[in-house]
This record gives sequence, structure tokens and C-alpha cells, in this order.
Amino acid sequence: MALRPISYTRANTPAEAVQMGAVSTPGEAAARVQFLGGGTQLLDLAKLDVIRPERLVDITRITDPVMTGIRRDANGLRLGALVTMREAAEHPDVMRDYPVMSESLWMGASQQIRNMGRLGGNVLQRTRCSYYRDTQWRCNKREPGSGCDALEGHNRWHAVLGTSETCIASYPGDWAVSLVALGATVDVLGQDGPRTMPFSDLHRDPGETPHLETNLRPGELITSFFVPAGPWTRRSLYVKVRDRASYEFGLATVACALDLDGEIVRAARLGLGGPVTRPWRLTGVEAALVGLPLNEANAAAAAELAFVGALPREHNAFRIPLAKATIVRALMAAKEIRP
Repeated sequence: MALRPISYTRANTPAEAVQMGAVSTPGEAAARVQFLGGGTQLLDLAKLDVIRPERLVDITRITDPVMTGIRRDANGLRLGALVTMREAAEHPDVMRDYPVMSESLWMGASQQIRNMGRLGGNVLQRTRCSYYRDTQWRCNKREPGSGCDALEGHNRWHAVLGTSETCIASYPGDWAVSLVALGATVDVLGQDGPRTMPFSDLHRDPGETPHLETNLRPGELITSFFVPAGPWTRRSLYVKVRDRASYEFGLATVACALDLDGEIVRAARLGLGGPVTRPWRLTGVEAALVGLPLNEANAAAAAELAFVGALPREHNAFRIPLAKATIVRALMAAKEIRP
């Protein structure tokens, strides 16, 4: 493979980064300009020739406290996009008041990657679909319009919710599942200034354009995340079912947070990862639990609502009953937490 030139610039402020990352050449693809934080996946995909960045904007020298700090007040928790996974996972406020977030970060990567990976990059990680990562196969996410060999191929690791006839790749992250469960928001900065969106709106279903994975505009930079306070955040946990216990992507994962009055559910917050194309909020399951005593029968009945409209393929249908059982397991385990 021939070497390709890549330009490198280093930003000292968020505004500098946005300016350096601006797509200025007519017709220039936004994907060719990449912000460089931990770089744990960007460099991996570039070496595989899956992505071909032409310009890297290094943001690791930014010291703006909005991007580098963790702050908690009565309204909630704000985490900067340049905070490392390790810093967030080990932060006392996160561990005590938002344990589901800490646990999802611990389970999401090896210690070495947690030391390097930044929160902003973590939520933007690309699928581990083998057809996406191997350039000999057709992949609409990698080359729009080329086709999807996963549809009729080996699809054990692929999604059953949010899919389309152009893409069934699953979203691989863990921390994002806790963010969507807790109703987080994300702050971004672009050429048009700052804006805030619900975290649930950050990622897109594949539809007819699976190469467009988020609703970020070209050149926009994630600056921070805000997680609102609530009576459910302390009674929360993350359950990850995988083929092996260490450093493996989830077959089914559930972020669960509960507010209980005795055994009666006042509120539930549930996020699903694994057989989904993006971080998935289980609003139907949440609504079905409110006002009921939390027991295995009610949890199982509510979990049945999680996969209405699911489209399993030849090898991944087993993930539906597995995920339903994981929802029940998470709910019953969260019930036992004494906040």
C-alpha cells in the first residue's frame, strides 16, 4: 500500500480546533478531516486502510476546563470531552452518584485503552463489523452504494434493531449506553458557534446513508457531556454479557437506573447495547414498569417490549432472548442496590 500524505496541526483552544478542522475546499469530504484525541481507533482504522484521513487536528493540548474537567453540582454532572476513560471511571463523584457510568467505562476497554481513550472519541467509535474493517468485502458504511455483504454473510455480531437493507452493523460502545439511559445531553462547537443536543440524537440509524453515523455537522467538535441529576442515578448499574469476561465486545448490554418506592417502580431508565445500530433507549420497557412492583414476572413482561420490530438474521436471532434476559437481570440486580 502506498504511503499517503497527511497534514498535522495542533490546536490550543476549542475555537482553534474548529477553525483548523473546517472543511474549506469545495467538495472535500468531512471524513478526511479528523480530530486526534486518544487515537486508539483512528490509527487502527487508518492502518487497515478503512479510513483515509488527509488532515489531523491534534486536540490533546487543549486545556480549556470545559473540555478537560469533571464538575458536579445540584443539577447534574458535566464531563469534558478530553477527559480520559480512566479519569471518569475512577472519579469519586461518578463512582458514588453515577455508578452505571463508571461500570460501563471499566467494562468498555482494557486498562491501556482507558488510559488513552477520551470520552468524546469513545462515543464516536466505529463499528467492529468485520465486513467494514476488511476492505475486500462490500460495505455501504465504508463505501456508500457498494452493498452490504453482512446481510447474507456471517452476522452473529450484527444488529437486530435499527437496521436497514443497506446496513446491519452494530454500535460497539458501552459508555454511550449509560449516557442514553440517563438522558444526557452533548455540547458541540462548530463554525456556527456552540449548540446542545440530546445525546439520544447524536447517533443516526443507518437508513439509506449508513456512512453518516451521527448528526454532527462537518467540522463540529464535541466539547462536553451533561448528565442530569435524578433520584435514580445512585441505584444504577451496567450489565454486559459477552463471550469472555475480559476485554470483549458485548453480545447484550444494559444500563439500568431505578427510582423505587419500596418495591414499586416510580421511574426506570434503561439503555440497550449490543444488537443495536446505535445506543438504544428502552422507553417502552421503562413505561411498562412504572407503578408496578418490581419482580421477575413484571420485568420479563416489560422486556418483551424491547424487541418489537426487531429483524434478526440467520446467525444473530439468539441475541433477542439473550438481551431480554439481560434486561431482567439488570433490573433485579439494580433493585438490590441500597443508594
